[in-house]
Amino acid sequence: MRDGASEVVVRPEALEALVAALLAHGGMEREGAALTGRLLVQTNLWGIDSHGVLRVPTYLERLRAGGINGRARPHVTAAWGAMSLLDGEDGSGFVVATAAMHEAIRLAGEHGIGMAAAVNSNHFGAAGLYARLAAEAGLVGIAMTNVAPNVVAPGGARPVVGNNPMAIAAPTGAGFPFVVDVSFSAVSGGKLLLASEKGERIPLGWATDREGQPTDDPAVGFAGFLLPMGGFKGLGLAYAVDILCGVLTGGAFGSDLRGTYAGASVPSRTSHLMLAFDPGVLGGRDELPQRMAAYVEMIRSSPLRDPAGEMLLPGELEHRSAARRRAGIPLPRSLHDELVSLAEQAGLTARLEVAGG
Repeated sequence: MRDGASEVVVRPEALEALVAALLAHGGMEREGAALTGRLLVQTNLWGIDSHGVLRVPTYLERLRAGGINGRARPHVTAAWGAMSLLDGEDGSGFVVATAAMHEAIRLAGEHGIGMAAAVNSNHFGAAGLYARLAAEAGLVGIAMTNVAPNVVAPGGARPVVGNNPMAIAAPTGAGFPFVVDVSFSAVSGGKLLLASEKGERIPLGWATDREGQPTDDPAVGFAGFLLPMGGFKGLGLAYAVDILCGVLTGGAFGSDLRGTYAGASVPSRTSHLMLAFDPGVLGGRDELPQRMAAYVEMIRSSPLRDPAGEMLLPGELEHRSAARRRAGIPLPRSLHDELVSLAEQAGLTARLEVAGG
């Protein structure tokens, strides 16, 4: 425990086992539950706590109410050349998005590039999970998803688009991939949830209340709307992801999407778009490692005002966090207690072991 009793540090493998057991007990097939548990805990290992096991109680509620189909089997419904379309059958976004990226990777193996879209899905966590799958296969990966409108235009009083995240990942040869993972709101809704769990205030530029007025209360902001990243620039990129994922694929978009927290029994109908391509086709397979090494060195050698500072690559902080957190993942005490309570109510034998205990 840390900070008095406000934080509990738990063993990652115990946390993964507990989450998988909870989801399986809630109605998700064991393979999908294990995958979802692994990806959620991996997100916590990277230090992205807003998209990690914090979401488990909500996913569990949606599973039990039918908003997430725990028995879904994502499958290809249409294919042409290097493109495929999958029906996610309202399944877990983690299961659907993983299937879509694996399909994109398969297509890239045949054509040098692959694109797979998936419709009828749910919240898929951090977009970087799926872009990294391509990078781990030696490919460049791009992953994106649309979500229910939760972002207001600057000066607006009602949301017009979701914050619609996108991630890009590429192998670097530096021991970890280059990963950019952003949503096009000033901050994700998960950051508001996490701030609320910790009893913290938020900057006024993050969110508004239900009337479009800026707020520093994370609970009010979560019940209200997010502001776009970079004003109209972020707003335009959010529109673009909605078009690519929903409009062009035949999936739901805009107000036809349903929020994860809007109703447990209603599928979100989100759509995902996954792309993978072989960079060796363009840059010369033999020369590419040297070119990436040169690019990494260019970034690292960039001077800083503070001589004691360090220039990091996108994805490097997560790499370092994972190395550190393998000894234990810190959870807010309230979240720890909620997960333990859910396990006890389900009669599960899996325990949330405290690191070092």
